[in-house]
Amino acid sequence: MKLLAIDLFAGVGGLTEGMHQAGFDTKMAFEIDSLASKAYKLNHEGTEVVTKDIRKVDLQEIRDKLNGETIHLLAGCPPCQGFSSMRRLNRKQEVFDERNDLINEYVRFVMELRPYTFMMENVPALEKYDLFLAALETFKGAGYKVDYKVVNVKDYGVPQSRKRLVLVGSRLGDIKVAGPVEGKVTVKDVIGDLPLPGNSSDPLHSVFPKHTPQIQSLIQDIPKNGGSRKDLGPERQLKCHQRPSVGFNDVYGRLRWNEYSTTITGGCLNPSKGRFLHPEQDRCISAREAALLQSFPSNYKFPLDAPKTNIALMIGNALPPEFSRIQSAQLRNHIDLYLG
Repeated sequence: MKLLAIDLFAGVGGLTEGMHQAGFDTKMAFEIDSLASKAYKLNHEGTEVVTKDIRKVDLQEIRDKLNGETIHLLAGCPPCQGFSSMRRLNRKQEVFDERNDLINEYVRFVMELRPYTFMMENVPALEKYDLFLAALETFKGAGYKVDYKVVNVKDYGVPQSRKRLVLVGSRLGDIKVAGPVEGKVTVKDVIGDLPLPGNSSDPLHSVFPKHTPQIQSLIQDIPKNGGSRKDLGPERQLKCHQRPSVGFNDVYGRLRWNEYSTTITGGCLNPSKGRFLHPEQDRCISAREAALLQSFPSNYKFPLDAPKTNIALMIGNALPPEFSRIQSAQLRNHIDLYLG
């Protein structure tokens, strides 16, 4: 049986990659950003990509394209910046962000296309917000069984600590978020055998920042395999880090070989944004290393003509494909149980 999927807010295709590995055929993907859409197309040529604001998508046109076919899995990751704990800065009320209401667009697609199952991934803080709670009631009222849970992708074969909220739903029967898998995948497992960037035939592995002599000297002195700027003593701290109120202890920190990576964010190619220094080499991780720590395949393509900051954003904003694969496989087994 051919299992059809749709990917909303598709980005560079991390969610789609996992769905494909689990056996789904992504018929359509929707992404507003032209650069992310370009990256998606480089890797998923068989999927029709709609590059426009999802709020302007006419779902009757989508139904016409489906021509009577039912979508087996509708999945998506609505932009979550307005709900993130960093944006809220410990405030109880959410920060206004016009992207917050994109959750309602996800609901619109589910309600009008009526897929057999759906999956949504977002930041953990979302579970406390009215928009999410209202969406749950809408799904239940439409006959969907739902389950949601905050999990960490490191428990699903991803070499990275990254907490996410996962919501799944089905109109076929009871459904559960996939549980953790056995085994620990470490930084060393995925990037330990890579050649030096200058010796690699992979151009994405040569994408990493160059620094001023002052910053390069600081990086060279940070202890290998997990050291940080704080190991250098107060006299070696940058002026911006000398104020007592400054947090973010991981900035200018090295990854640890035998542990998970810290969360790969949109600042992953800037050591001033987090613990993104190579465990041994005196440099920030490369774009390829960041992508591998996100569990992308080693041959996954990104537009090399894009600025480093944009490449970092595309990688950091993606859903880890291996995590998507495990959740999608759970949904595939569920569909097979009910539809054969």
